[in-house]
Amino acid sequence: MVKMILFVALLMSSCCLGLNGASGLERIEKCGTKCSKGLRCKSKPDYIFHPVCQNPAEGLDTSSIFQNISLSTVMRCEGRQKCSLHLRIHTTLQLSESITGLSICTVTEGMMSNCQIISLKRASNQRQSGLQVEVEHDCTEISPNQSVKVTMETVPSYCGITWIGTHKAPGCSSKDLQRNVPECITGRLSYNVNPQRKELSVSVSDMLEDHNYHLRLCKKDFICTDTGAYALIKKEEPVKSATFPFSRPLPCLCIEGWSAVTDAPRVQVCPFKERVEELWFGINFDPLEETLSWEPPCRVSAVVGLCQKREDGLCMDLPHASQNASRAKISFTKVDPHPQLCMKFTTWSQSWTRCPFANARFQAWEFAVTRYQGHEGVEIMSQITADFSVELCAKSDESDECRITNAHTVHVEKHQAAGLNLKGEFCNTCLQAKRMGVEFAVTVIRCLDDCNKSWSLSSVISSQPSEPLTWVIVTVGVCLSGVIIITLVLHILLTAPPGKELKERHQDRGITF
Repeated sequence: MVKMILFVALLMSSCCLGLNGASGLERIEKCGTKCSKGLRCKSKPDYIFHPVCQNPAEGLDTSSIFQNISLSTVMRCEGRQKCSLHLRIHTTLQLSESITGLSICTVTEGMMSNCQIISLKRASNQRQSGLQVEVEHDCTEISPNQSVKVTMETVPSYCGITWIGTHKAPGCSSKDLQRNVPECITGRLSYNVNPQRKELSVSVSDMLEDHNYHLRLCKKDFICTDTGAYALIKKEEPVKSATFPFSRPLPCLCIEGWSAVTDAPRVQVCPFKERVEELWFGINFDPLEETLSWEPPCRVSAVVGLCQKREDGLCMDLPHASQNASRAKISFTKVDPHPQLCMKFTTWSQSWTRCPFANARFQAWEFAVTRYQGHEGVEIMSQITADFSVELCAKSDESDECRITNAHTVHVEKHQAAGLNLKGEFCNTCLQAKRMGVEFAVTVIRCLDDCNKSWSLSSVISSQPSEPLTWVIVTVGVCLSGVIIITLVLHILLTAPPGKELKERHQDRGITF
């Protein structure tokens, strides 16, 4: 039985906390003016233009007249979702023979002053002098997040005896206001993501009653810019939901909802706010201008640079190839499109690398060590007319650096190959090539077998179609010849006359069955 009583008490306390909890505002049934027991309080509007103040009697000052002043916000409700905020002013007033009441004026930004005179009288004919009176007034209606200036004076008004204070009402971030004050009711949004169909299913609850509701997808920045996905939820619809398609799960893609009333507050939910990696797509390359560009789909603070990807997976930054990104388009001009050239995106916490040429779609040249008829050499095959720097370097056991020992500049015509002779016997030797005449290019390194046959460079000995390209040309020629012969035979069979005439024509063309 004791446990049951405790459970009921706990349940009742939980309900009370839900209505008037620590984070909730005190409720009042009606507003008014109250004062200490045994006094009659009466309030009436005060004039905007006050009479000239009088000189106070000796010993009267603000601290001795106004004591224990407090300003707070309370809530008055007339029904569900029909609550308003009121400013409560509480003070203790020291009465005297010359003070019969007080004047309270409130003013908010852009509004005229609202003043009330509160007169105080004892119910009996006893003297009021020296009496301390508690006065409370809560009929001043205020808006969420509004700042109010409060001025209190005595009645009659004495010069220099004035109290001035300010109070700010709670904002719509308060859960209590979001549930009960119309200006703060935004509705609650919940969603489900279908990644396969790229759809967002959105449901709305706790929306403002008797009003329609707007839903849309937008990209969050200083403001949330429209994406074109919009739905209007009718107040009479039993199911308050809508489905929106999306192209990419961007971190700035948000669901926004608001009631169909003027200046309605809005609520936003961003389902993909943690998907920062989705920002680093959409890299474009213009092969004619040799320009590599990327435009951020969302506002972001990052450093964008170019790097060269090594075999171990690390991407080494290229010199003078970084830019700060925010909202503007990032461009790198005169870029050599090589599979090892990548774009690196760095934020305060992490880095991401994207290699737009990894599939070799725009690869302009290749660099290889060739072995043909017992001879070894270096060959550069290029799809464009360009100059290349080819260097021979020696690696040391103490360092990974490659010390350049010999260098040549190689000119290659479009769709041709250029070769270099390799002579000599050196250990730990590598060759590195880099395209010249561009701003951003990678250095391709090819290392030879240790102490097997490592070489030095001699002058250019050829500038002609390479052996692989020659075989490609021969293969294509044979295929085309076969297609032509088959087409010719079919043409003869379809157009030739029967009998002797056909035989004569075949003999004339040199074709024998």
